[in-house]
Amino acid sequence: MINLIYETFNPEVHDVSHVAKLVYDVDYRTFDMFFKSDSNAINAISRYLQKKKSNNYFKVILDDDRNIIGYVSIYLHDPPHEFYLKSPKLFLVDILDYFVLCDIGENDLYIAEIAIDESQRGNGLGRKVINDVLGYAKSKNFDRVILDADFRNEGAKKLYESIGFKEFNKKRVKIGSFERGMYNMEFNL
Repeated sequence: MINLIYETFNPEVHDVSHVAKLVYDVDYRTFDMFFKSDSNAINAISRYLQKKKSNNYFKVILDDDRNIIGYVSIYLHDPPHEFYLKSPKLFLVDILDYFVLCDIGENDLYIAEIAIDESQRGNGLGRKVINDVLGYAKSKNFDRVILDADFRNEGAKKLYESIGFKEFNKKRVKIGSFERGMYNMEFNL
């Protein structure tokens, strides 16, 4: 198994376009609805990431050769708000997220996103990242780790269940013919 190195994302150090592509991959259906093409979405995400302030909870995942092979983003209860302007379309994605994502409790660690580079998928890296986050959460005495599994991604839901996550809620939002829904899942520590 590859050794994983977690490093706080820094747009001056890390390949912003590569990270933007990973962010896009996590929720490409929603991005495509607003941006109409992957290149438009990735460009907007890149511009957002270039403005992103240092955030200890947004980690790029590197291999031993320092190649970006993924990223993980976590949040705690009442995360600090970022006060710079996003593109209007990225703001709309955030609004949709508000209606379907987990509510973060006071002693929860929330895994907002995990992305593994397409070239590295199927090697157990997603499972390893989740287990690393669970180990971190235990060491910091969190009560539970929570995350979301998109209704359209049964593979992710099965992975989370195989690790020990249980569904505790379902949320969905429908706008015209577009529907987005999430299984809110928890792992009690």
